[in-house]
Amino acid sequence: MRKNCILIVDDEKNVTKLLDKVFKKEGYVTHTASSGKEALDILNEHYVDVVVTDIKMPGMNGIELLSEIKKIDSSINVILITAFATVETAIEALKMGAKDYIVKPFKLEDVLLSVNNVVGSNEKSDDDNSTQDYFTSKSVKMDKVIDLIKQVADSKTTIMIYGETGTGKELAAKAIYSLSDRKDKPFIKVNCAAIPETLLESELFGYEKGAFTGATISKPGRFELADGGTIFLDEIGDITPLMQVKLLRVLQEKEFERLGGTKTIKVDVRIIAATNKDLSEMVKKEKFRQDLYYRLNVVPIKLPPLRERKEDIPLLAEYFLLKSSSISGKSKKDMSQEAVERLMYYNWPGNIRELENVIERCVVIKHGELIGLEDLPEYIINYKEDKEERVSYKLNSAVDTAERETILKTLKECNGNKTKASEVLGISRRSLHRKIIKYNIEE
Repeated sequence: MRKNCILIVDDEKNVTKLLDKVFKKEGYVTHTASSGKEALDILNEHYVDVVVTDIKMPGMNGIELLSEIKKIDSSINVILITAFATVETAIEALKMGAKDYIVKPFKLEDVLLSVNNVVGSNEKSDDDNSTQDYFTSKSVKMDKVIDLIKQVADSKTTIMIYGETGTGKELAAKAIYSLSDRKDKPFIKVNCAAIPETLLESELFGYEKGAFTGATISKPGRFELADGGTIFLDEIGDITPLMQVKLLRVLQEKEFERLGGTKTIKVDVRIIAATNKDLSEMVKKEKFRQDLYYRLNVVPIKLPPLRERKEDIPLLAEYFLLKSSSISGKSKKDMSQEAVERLMYYNWPGNIRELENVIERCVVIKHGELIGLEDLPEYIINYKEDKEERVSYKLNSAVDTAERETILKTLKECNGNKTKASEVLGISRRSLHRKIIKYNIEE
């Protein structure tokens, strides 16, 4: 398979050098250019999938480069890097065909996520494959989540994603966005818990020049940047009562004013929110507005914790082994059956994020090619499940056994016809296929 090629364009050599190193570790073929003209020369000689370019450069700027790239090949994806003062220009660039924009100073994971999302969108051939790119799973609970995501992705409905920390709420939001008819429009994410209360309003709605000390220019907010696309409000349960009122207005009226401004700005934005808190309980305790709760909770999606989908651990471990080995520049490592069984025995309070960190640690410290039980952290090796966990495990095992027997019996009655069997069982053919794999049922 041909490796995807990225062209990095920036007149700051330290930026191109850093991104070049990061993308090569991810397995991409890379080219670098320090100007728009040099970038066009490379594009005329090499096949490029994605161009990551700064906007503010001497000579030809990033917007002009974007226009020239679209003349050469409209299928080339362009991601813009913009400084604080050029965000409004970036909005215009998105309308001109740019796939995404990243604000300086940026985080490397944000750049990688943007590029991987663009490349992944190009490689997806159908809805099933695209959803699978986001969730490695064969569990019944995740199967239901994926089916629900596919059902609601192409609507304008507000989505509320619930899940413990580390269960993949942002990945779920990304999956909804990538399967929607807004996938070619902006996807703007906001971590409400990470932004101080005094700054959240200006981040969401922007501000006008002179709105407060230090506001030397006007700045559009995240809702304005997301116009036509999707905004992801993570940790929505942490916003203050005042911000709840302001957010309710946007949900109801699709309009707002910048801080210090009088002009009403109307937007067409699809909202996806997420939280690890029980919003219904917060409503009862009057810590969260009931009217906002009902506006957000139109379609609730609950992500199961890893302890409730332990059959996925071998698949996830294999994926993280490959990912961590690639990032660290090491050859792919394997994991012993004993180590995998211990991972499945552990309860994973930190969920998938904790599993990823454990696998990364093993890859980094292990000199050999096979990760064994002794290479796992001591707290996992010495873990003892409590009585309640044992009971839960036995109940789940009993349910799995009963489900396997029912599927086997139905397949026999239908002479192996999976379409007919899925109709009898009242599930989709795809769900039946995943259960056949899960329970190791032979054709």
